[in-house]
Amino acid sequence: MASILLTAPMQGWATPIDEVPDAVFSERMLGDGVAIDPTGDCLYAPCAGTVLTLLPSGHAITLATPEGAEILIHIGLDTVALGGRGFSPCVAVGDTVQRGAPLIRFDLDLLVREARAVVTPIVVVNPDRFRIVHAVSSELVAVGDPLMTLESSDAVARRETNQDGTTHARTVVVPLPHGIHARPAARLAATGKRFDADVTLASGDKTANVRSPIALLALAIRHNETIIVTAAGGDAAAALAAICDLIESGMDEPAEAPVRAPAVAPSPARPAVDGALTGVTAAPGVAIGRARWFRPADIVVPEQGEGIAVEEARFDAAVTTLSTRFAERARTATGPERAIVEAHAAMLDDPLLHETTRGGIARGESAGHAWRSAIRPQADALRNSTDPRLAERADDMLDLERQLLALIAGVETTPLSFPPETILLADDLLPSHVLSLDRANIVGFCVERGGPTSHVAILAATMGLPALVAIGAPLNSVTDDTPVILDAGEGLLRIDPDADTLVATQVRIVQAQVRRTEALARAGEPCRMADGTRIEAFANLGALGDARIAVENGAEGSGLLRTEFLFLERDAAPTVAEQTADYQAIADALDGRPLIVRLLDIGGDKPAPYLPMAPEENPALGLRGIRVGLAHPQILEDQVRAILSVKPAGQCRIMVPMIASLDELRAVRAVVDRVAADIGIGDRMPVGVMIETPAAAVTADLIAAEADFLSVGTNDLTQYTLAMDRGNAAVASGIDGLHPAVLRLIAQTCKGGAVHGRWTGVCGGLASDPLAVPILIGLGVTELSSAPALVPEIKALVATLTMEACRAHAAAALQCGSAADVRSLAREFTA
Repeated sequence: MASILLTAPMQGWATPIDEVPDAVFSERMLGDGVAIDPTGDCLYAPCAGTVLTLLPSGHAITLATPEGAEILIHIGLDTVALGGRGFSPCVAVGDTVQRGAPLIRFDLDLLVREARAVVTPIVVVNPDRFRIVHAVSSELVAVGDPLMTLESSDAVARRETNQDGTTHARTVVVPLPHGIHARPAARLAATGKRFDADVTLASGDKTANVRSPIALLALAIRHNETIIVTAAGGDAAAALAAICDLIESGMDEPAEAPVRAPAVAPSPARPAVDGALTGVTAAPGVAIGRARWFRPADIVVPEQGEGIAVEEARFDAAVTTLSTRFAERARTATGPERAIVEAHAAMLDDPLLHETTRGGIARGESAGHAWRSAIRPQADALRNSTDPRLAERADDMLDLERQLLALIAGVETTPLSFPPETILLADDLLPSHVLSLDRANIVGFCVERGGPTSHVAILAATMGLPALVAIGAPLNSVTDDTPVILDAGEGLLRIDPDADTLVATQVRIVQAQVRRTEALARAGEPCRMADGTRIEAFANLGALGDARIAVENGAEGSGLLRTEFLFLERDAAPTVAEQTADYQAIADALDGRPLIVRLLDIGGDKPAPYLPMAPEENPALGLRGIRVGLAHPQILEDQVRAILSVKPAGQCRIMVPMIASLDELRAVRAVVDRVAADIGIGDRMPVGVMIETPAAAVTADLIAAEADFLSVGTNDLTQYTLAMDRGNAAVASGIDGLHPAVLRLIAQTCKGGAVHGRWTGVCGGLASDPLAVPILIGLGVTELSSAPALVPEIKALVATLTMEACRAHAAAALQCGSAADVRSLAREFTA
């Protein structure tokens, strides 16, 4: 039986049941539970269920869950004496209610005046059948927060008897920007399998065993969702710590804004006015070629098997072969491709799929039919998810279904071979199809279905293949061998273009290649505008490898070294020696070029497992950025000491993240000066700030009086200015750093810095956007820190600009009414 989650039925302070000043409850005469001292005036259902009892006085109610647990909620102590005064029931005996439905409204002021106490026990009154395996206490809870997790007494007893372990539980806020999708699920499953413990994740009413990535996906756990992790067995404590730490580490999931996707799955596109088909960009780029369809044949398998032993042997052999293939590919693959292959390998090893398949074989089904019957419902469940990212993961299951069926049926899978300059068309593509593409001849692809955050889209971007998805039924009107132009960046597939359009597009492609080649050839030159104005072209770094790429691409230094890579996915903070060694290696790779080191920026969406941080309703507005360092002074001091130890002295500068007030800068400055004096450094270490909040931007003149430089983090500044969470797919498509409000804050920052002779840089995403660069320079930005690979193109662009033109352009951008208007203006300027 799955565990049962009870959520807080009222807001208030949760307290242990044994602290209730009434022996009936504190001595658990009725059963075990939790009490809440309420601050609200309504009691809500803590779970779905049926109203078993409702006392005539309206002060107490009992619910029965579908599993049979009986939950008594008693509002206040001795409140029966009120005779119903102050209580207004919203339900009747026999009613069926959903979690969160109002049950009883009450007059809290009256209860405070006339009742012995208002503390409200929530009690499981049939403890012979259900036991509490986790309960929240001694903390403030809101309606709907996790309060207790129940399991059947038999299940608890079996686990404790058979596994010689106790049950442990912990509440975790999921920081992953896209929630627990396929790759994180695979990592969690792999971690869970290392322990002799039964670990489950609970989200709302649903639970999943951590060893089953399929079941984890079905939970549809989202960014910032609060879940309960429960572990039982001999390794319960260690397993719980490992799983929770892995989740809270963020698993190296990118913290940047997700690929811009609509809040719902993309709708099929319609033909554009000029005859082109429109779709959703999966990977940008332009390609010319001929359309060629790929329509894989369905793999037919018999329903009836040839005997249990024969079919089990076929299934086992196919699993072994496919598992070996995944392992071999994972050894040679890198980046997203490797992560996707590892996710598929974890799904292949899913105990739920194996158990269901073997059950079908035992009923006389063939191995292929049993496998398809096991995995297809799981794929359908994901496909029907309201979360578009999870819906897209259905393709991963269908891909796994197909790959194993091919082995069971003895169908050979060969690389997809097509003539040169093929633009592949398909109803849909699976990740294994993309991985088997003949990359020498296929120059892009378009699919009728699919989504922009699917693994197919990720692979296309990694391979540098222009790709469109969600084109819809109109794609079927394109016949084989038709000349086409794929302009994926604009979301267009031009059908049978005329000669002039073909020539113009070919010129665009050649010009882009030439510009890239020329930019690389001149990447080592100083970055100057056409009128001689000096602009520093720096690179953002996240590891030693990035520094090497930056130097190869002509970066003149690093405007942002993210140091989180040192602090995450470990059980304890890095030592001063460890940090110094890493910072020194990066400084050496930059060969004397300036290195701006951002102090630790974790918390909220990027927590570290060894730093105690209470779950927050809105982590982006809570304990994060420099607030974490100031709250943990030893962490801050150790990092400062390591940075100051880098040789040669003066190459490194310190940057303080997410400043909101001058007091925060002063506190960090004091630490830096004290550590510098302690290790004998006489020269003053430059300390700058990241401008990521509107508060910092509008007080930039005050901050610049004491900061040595200002650097705008446009990603966070944009989300805070527009009140749009960049991890929320429902609003992420509206986030654009070229919004006039953001540009005005950048202008105010530059102006405030100039008052005190401080330079202003940009280390956020806008510094990598060619449309934004002229505007930023015109606003007063003199340092651009972009992605390492883009440095040559940024330097080449800057070389074509003049300060006078950029200032006029920026002034016009500030008068635009929307980000779209700014981008339209910017396209005209750079045309």
